[in-house]
Amino acid sequence: MIKKIKETLASETIRPLFKEFRIGLEKESQRITPKGCLAKTDHPKQVASRDVHPYIQTDFSETQIELITPVFNSNEETLRFLGALHDVTLRSLDDNERLWPLSMPPTLPEDDREIIIAKLSDQGDVNYRRYLAKVYGKRKQMVSGIHYNFEFSEEMLKAMYEEESRELTFEEFRTEVYLKTSRHYLRYRWLITYLFGASPYAKPGYFTEESPNEPIRSIRNSHFGYTNRPEIKASYESLNQYVDDIEHLVDNGDLIEAKEFYSSVRLRGTDNLEELRQKGVRYIELRNIDLDPFAEYGTTLETLEFLHLFVMTMLWLDERDDIKTLLDEGVEINDQVSLENPFNKTALYDEGIWLLNQMEEMASQLNLSDKEKELIERGKEALEAPEKTLAARVVLAEDKEVAQNKELGTELAERYHSQAFERPYQLSGYRHMELSTQIFMFDSIQNGVKVEVLDENDQFLKLSFNKRVEYVKNANMTSKDSYVVPLLMENKTVTKKVLAKAGFKVPGGKEFSTMEKAEDSYELFAKKGFVVKPKSTNYGLGISIFKDGASFEDYQTALEIAFKEDVDVLVEEFLPGTEYRFFVLDGKTRAVMLRTPANVEGDGVMTVEELVAEKNKDKLRGTDHRAPLELIQLGELERLMLKEQELTILSVPKKDQIVYLRENSNVSTGGDSIDVTEEMDESYKQIAEAATEALGAKICGIDLIIPDRNRPGNKEDDSYGIIEGNFNPAMHMHIYPFAGLGRRLTMDVLRLLYPEIKK
Repeated sequence: MIKKIKETLASETIRPLFKEFRIGLEKESQRITPKGCLAKTDHPKQVASRDVHPYIQTDFSETQIELITPVFNSNEETLRFLGALHDVTLRSLDDNERLWPLSMPPTLPEDDREIIIAKLSDQGDVNYRRYLAKVYGKRKQMVSGIHYNFEFSEEMLKAMYEEESRELTFEEFRTEVYLKTSRHYLRYRWLITYLFGASPYAKPGYFTEESPNEPIRSIRNSHFGYTNRPEIKASYESLNQYVDDIEHLVDNGDLIEAKEFYSSVRLRGTDNLEELRQKGVRYIELRNIDLDPFAEYGTTLETLEFLHLFVMTMLWLDERDDIKTLLDEGVEINDQVSLENPFNKTALYDEGIWLLNQMEEMASQLNLSDKEKELIERGKEALEAPEKTLAARVVLAEDKEVAQNKELGTELAERYHSQAFERPYQLSGYRHMELSTQIFMFDSIQNGVKVEVLDENDQFLKLSFNKRVEYVKNANMTSKDSYVVPLLMENKTVTKKVLAKAGFKVPGGKEFSTMEKAEDSYELFAKKGFVVKPKSTNYGLGISIFKDGASFEDYQTALEIAFKEDVDVLVEEFLPGTEYRFFVLDGKTRAVMLRTPANVEGDGVMTVEELVAEKNKDKLRGTDHRAPLELIQLGELERLMLKEQELTILSVPKKDQIVYLRENSNVSTGGDSIDVTEEMDESYKQIAEAATEALGAKICGIDLIIPDRNRPGNKEDDSYGIIEGNFNPAMHMHIYPFAGLGRRLTMDVLRLLYPEIKK
């Protein structure tokens, strides 16, 4: 027994640590057709083999997807990754498939043979599922839910151990903490059923014999759900007794394996019971959480936060001596609450108020936030007003949808499917990250590569696959390039010198570190085409292009813009022709992009400003590389460009008149992207590949100016000019071009790191 638990947890040393925890989620869903029937297809082929996939697997049936998050230190991180898994899964399904959002299965076929057991490669796993089908029936196996894996802070447990115990080893003490928490959870889990039970109905085909008087709070959590027979029990008084009881059930043939023990709480740490006995409990698995159909990913942040508070309270509560009675009461009471009408006050109302008061006392003693206290208050409100519970909301929504000749499950499934495809270039949970990184994460997850975000702001990822670790920054900066390569290409002067020394055509020009020196050299460039650009920036920032020279005033403005981006500025000769971006990876040109500068087309009615606003409504446009195309701006450079065309932002262009707002054609400054990979002559691809090799790069974006792409290129003549090498070339504009065929360059990078990925 743990002594003086409340005093210990409220101590200054332990109180802040008690709020720390680790969780992981396992979420099941059935694959369905748009009409709400079970899918007839096999596990999605676009996803890597479920035998090795760390996140996307199959549960009992071939149609039952299981999504498994890594373990995180916060509810937010866990839910975000679950969202990412949802996006990957939904976009990997066959076109006519969705994910059923309810715990109770959709309408099941009359013939059990049409419910297909998961087609796993391990025959032992198949045989186990066949045994479950025989003992429990296939229909009960089709129920889905969320398993919540919870681990207290190891630092907190060690601090508690120092204060609490000298009689036990640390491993024994840690196990006692989890046993106490589990006993109380099993006794008071009815409140979770009351608040978050969400399976009031069963569709046709689930019940074959006795059924409840629907609606109820939770079929899944009642004895009508997927549970062991009443006589299947294990003690939570001690770990030895828990292991002995389950081993006895297996030896007697009551369970075929230990994992058939379907308690609402499992003691975890290892799948081997004897090893669990020796090493102790490391975390607990809570298995009684219904899917929330109104949540896109099956649960909400608020629900996860309440569960965390509830588990904390289960440790906080004073221990009771009558452990067996405690557990028996828990089974009986939870079944009673599960079977209540969702709109009736629960018979356990008084105990519910007491329990929430205990949570409030804990929140006060531990100085928890107002937000956490509000969650507890919301629990009290739901006790007073049962219609606020999740089960009641499901019933009300079912009635409303039925009245509109729609079914809630199929309606929500269609909505979540549409949301996943609304912006297929983004990854749910990580939409604030750079777009190429989001797409790269999607491809990695889909192909069974473990992904850890080390630094979101820096777009830094850790990948693990086939026992090999790779680190990736910005989706294509990898260990395959040496440290000096990005430094070389970041410096445009050095890049030009290396390429010129290797015999490539590059523009002439001068470098300036002060405005004064740059202004003094104006006459060198005034009468001919020239480009002003920062020495060390990407994405076309700070670049001004003057094809026919410029006034001293405009030259000064261009210098000021460039010096805002860097301490050094280049003024280079303007090379006539069309600019193309060649994406070279591992010695081969993978994509060629024609980029047209930011522009609008006049209609004779709207001003330039209005035309820009209209074009920016395109869903492909966004900011900070979170969309395939960037929003068109109307800043200093754009206004300067308009001035050269004798226009302002308030001018009304003629119908069909193309108004250019930039000289540089970067997509990152509002330009349009057009794939021309197949049309580009091989000679220019070879020039780009050779230039990349000269720079020593594995991955590079080479910008070529080509006057006439129908004329074959020659490294030695003026058929081309290389204006830039990019060490972190954007990939999203190639994957989702404005026009032409998309090139999945993120997959090329992934295969560069892991050649065994064949897809």
